Amino acid sequence: MNPAVRRAVWLSYTFQFFFGLLLWLPVFYEYQRQIGLSDTQIFGIQSIYYIAFCLLEIPTGMVADRFDYRHCLVAGGVVLIGANLTPVFLSSYTGFLIHFLLIALARSLVSGAASAYLYEYMHSAGAGEAYPQAEGYGRSYSLIGKVVCWPVVGLLMQWNMPSPYWLSAINAAIAVGAAVILPAIPRRTANSDKAAPAGRPERPPISVALRGSFAQMRGSRLLVLLMVQGVAIFTLARICSVNLFQPILDSKSTPVVLYGVVMALMTVFEALGAARPNWLRKRISDVRSVFLLTIAMAVTLALAGLMGIVGSVIALCVFSLACGLSFPIQRALLNAAITDSRYRATLLSIESIIDRAVCALVALALGSYLQSGALNEFLVQTAIVTCVVMVVIAVLIRTTRRRTEVTSAT
Repeated sequence: MNPAVRRAVWLSYTFQFFFGLLLWLPVFYEYQRQIGLSDTQIFGIQSIYYIAFCLLEIPTGMVADRFDYRHCLVAGGVVLIGANLTPVFLSSYTGFLIHFLLIALARSLVSGAASAYLYEYMHSAGAGEAYPQAEGYGRSYSLIGKVVCWPVVGLLMQWNMPSPYWLSAINAAIAVGAAVILPAIPRRTANSDKAAPAGRPERPPISVALRGSFAQMRGSRLLVLLMVQGVAIFTLARICSVNLFQPILDSKSTPVVLYGVVMALMTVFEALGAARPNWLRKRISDVRSVFLLTIAMAVTLALAGLMGIVGSVIALCVFSLACGLSFPIQRALLNAAITDSRYRATLLSIESIIDRAVCALVALALGSYLQSGALNEFLVQTAIVTCVVMVVIAVLIRTTRRRTEVTSAT
């Protein structure tokens, strides 16, 4: 990569690193329990969070496509600062509800725009072939900070209860600084949304972007199937790291001060996978890689609930390794299936909506299962449903590709 591309990539890494460095993540479940919230309230808030994300995702994705990916990244970082400070000043059910609603807004502003910016910049600069590896390295580097910081979060909380939220707000401020100095996508004229000759196509109005995105989905069955395939990965990863991780450890009578240590260990394995997606891609196809990795994630998550503390930690680490490997591959598959770059952020936002909608349903069910002490049953049933869905998706993808090949041949 030339110096300009390398600078843009590293600024993108910096943004991802600090935007995702939420130090309260390993302890927020215990934090809310200590201020008096019940499991039903905690997971009710989570369900509302996912629903809010769904409602916000398409509008923010269209804004990113219509205006500038970088503006969305800056806005997302600013909102995240406020979100992290809310529990400090309003430590109640209402405070945490507002906190997670702001988190939903911040993440919806960033989710499609961050990936779309990196993809478009690298392809416009002639470095598109390095994008999958760059996406993997970016995720890997963002995980390194969590490995370093999460082991001490439990101690920080004991020393000063809201300190993880204060530090997370500082991290968000650094992310804003990185987003502000991100360079414009190559071949774009200054102070204009219009591309220069040989640059990106002119960005369409928001209404046209929405119609164009759905038209592209109607015209590409493969694109829709790849979106649904990504749902299983994201749902398993999100539900495990945010909603299931702490209840699983709590069921093994694990001290709170060790929560961050275990999550950091999981993050090491996820970082190893995220940094080496090509290790698996060289051996089997991308679609088959995602299929096998998702099955592995489902099975190991079920085992984490059924085994003792040592076995659970090992299962969670294997889960994290599979998760780290799968994300860059799935992202590359989906980006490659989007044929019109004008609608890229909108389409990525639509995928995120499906992800969060499923997460909202799962979080609602999880609260009921935990309230009745049926965590293991929930994990096993989730694994079975995931495996069945992935088999169906794999068959449909193969059938769709064969039909496309036959049509092209004729």
